[in-house]
Amino acid sequence: MVTIWSDWRVGETPGAEEQPSREGLRSRFQQDYDRLLFSTPVRRLSDKTQVWPMDANDGVRTRLTHSHEVANLARSIGTRIYGAQSQLFSGVDLHQVIQPMLSAIGLAHDLGNPPFGHQGEAAIGRWFELRKDWIFTNHGKGSRGLPVSIPDEMHPEFLKFDGNPQTLRLISKLQTNIAHLGLDLTTATLVAAIKYPVSAANRDKNNKIAKKYGYFESERALVERLRSDTGLAEGQRHPLTWIMEACDDIAYSVLDVDDAMKKGVISPDDVLASLRADDKTKSHEAVRKAQTKFEEIECAGRRPELARDIKIGYLRAYFIDALIEHASRGYVLAGKAINAFSHRTPLMDDSDLCDKLKELARQHAFGNPGVLRMEAYGAEAIDGLMSAFWDAIHDRPTEDFENILARRSGAKSKYVFALISQNYIEDAARSAQAPGIAGSVRYRELRLLTDMLSGMTDSFAIKLWDDVKDMQ
Repeated sequence: MVTIWSDWRVGETPGAEEQPSREGLRSRFQQDYDRLLFSTPVRRLSDKTQVWPMDANDGVRTRLTHSHEVANLARSIGTRIYGAQSQLFSGVDLHQVIQPMLSAIGLAHDLGNPPFGHQGEAAIGRWFELRKDWIFTNHGKGSRGLPVSIPDEMHPEFLKFDGNPQTLRLISKLQTNIAHLGLDLTTATLVAAIKYPVSAANRDKNNKIAKKYGYFESERALVERLRSDTGLAEGQRHPLTWIMEACDDIAYSVLDVDDAMKKGVISPDDVLASLRADDKTKSHEAVRKAQTKFEEIECAGRRPELARDIKIGYLRAYFIDALIEHASRGYVLAGKAINAFSHRTPLMDDSDLCDKLKELARQHAFGNPGVLRMEAYGAEAIDGLMSAFWDAIHDRPTEDFENILARRSGAKSKYVFALISQNYIEDAARSAQAPGIAGSVRYRELRLLTDMLSGMTDSFAIKLWDDVKDMQ
C-alpha cells in the first residue's frame, strides 16, 4: 500500500495484501530510532562542531547534543500538534509512528555534516571551485579529457557541497549491511529525512523548500524507490520534515545563544536588554516573563555568578516554550496545505523572537574571534586533506583507470588511500554498476573524496592533517 507512513524497508518488496513482519513490541519506526542511536555516525557527532570548534568547556554543545535536542523538540512539537488536531497525521498512532519518526529524523538531520560545520561545507566547495575548469571534464589539470564528463547540472553537488544529501547517503548506503542497505531504515523515515526534496538540477532559489538540493545523483534510484512507496513526488516534502526543520531553527536560535552565555561571551542581562530594545520583540510574552523573573532573582540575594546561571536557565526555558508553541500553532494553521504539499513557508519564518535570537547567535557566537580562528584552521586542514586524498584516489595506472580498487602508484598515495574507510571504498567500486553518470569513474572518485572528508570528526581532521602535511 502506498502511504507517506510506509514502514516497509528498502530491501523488501511491498505487496498489496501482505504486511511487514513485526519484531517484538516495537514498531518499525521505533526500531529506526534505535538503529540510528546506536550507529557510529551518531557517536561521531560528539566531536563535530555545533558553534564552538573543539571547545574545552564541556558544557558547550557539540553536534551530538544539538541533534539530541532537535530530536527532543521535534517529539514535543509533534505531540502538541497531535493533541490539537490528530487528523492532520491521518489518524496514525502517536507513540508507534509520529514520535519515533520525529525522534529519528531529528537525531539524523546533521549526520552528513563535515568537520567544522557549515564552514566545512564551504571549504569543500571552495576546493572544487578552484579546480572546476578541469576536475569535471579532464583527467587532471591540462591533461586529456575524460571518457565521461560530469554534466553541468550536477556540478553543484560538489561546488555547493551540502551535508543534507550526505546524511541520506550515509544512513541508506555507507553503513555496513549484508545487503548494502546502510541502516536499513523504513522508507517513510528515509523520505522524511530529506529536507530539500529536489535534485541539484531542480533547485529553485525562489522556493524555500527547493533552494538547496536534498539528494545526490548517486541516490536517485533510492529516492525513486522511496517515492514509489510513499507516493511523494519531486518537490514534495514529507509533513514531518516541516517539524524537524522548525526544531533545527529553534535549537540554532535559542541554544546557540545559550552556549554564548555559558562561555561568558554575552550575559543573560545583555540578551534580555537586546530583546527589550527591539520593537519587534520588546512586547513578546517570553521577554516580559523573563524580565519579571530577572527582578525576582536579583531580589533573592544570590551570588552574581549563581544568579547568572539561574537567569540563563529561565531564558532558555521561556524561549524554547514560546518557539515550540509558535511552531505547533503554525503547523496546525498550515496543516491542510502541508498535507496537500502546497505549503512553502518554513514554520519559524514569521517568528520575530526566533529571528532576533538568530541575529544574536550570528553576532556573539558565529562571529566570535575564537570561533573564526578555529574555523580558518579547520578550512586549511580540509583543503590540504582533500588534495592529499584526491592524489591518492586518482593515482592509478592509466590502464586501470576504471578500477578504483587498482594498486596505487606512489608510496604516499598507498598510505593515504589506506586511510579511507573500507565502507566508502566498497561503495565506490560497487557503484560502477550504477546507471548513468553515477556509475562513471570520475563521479565515483569525487563521491569517494567527499564521503571520506565529510565522515571525519573535527579532532580527527586536525590530527590527520598534522600527520599528512609532514609528508609534503
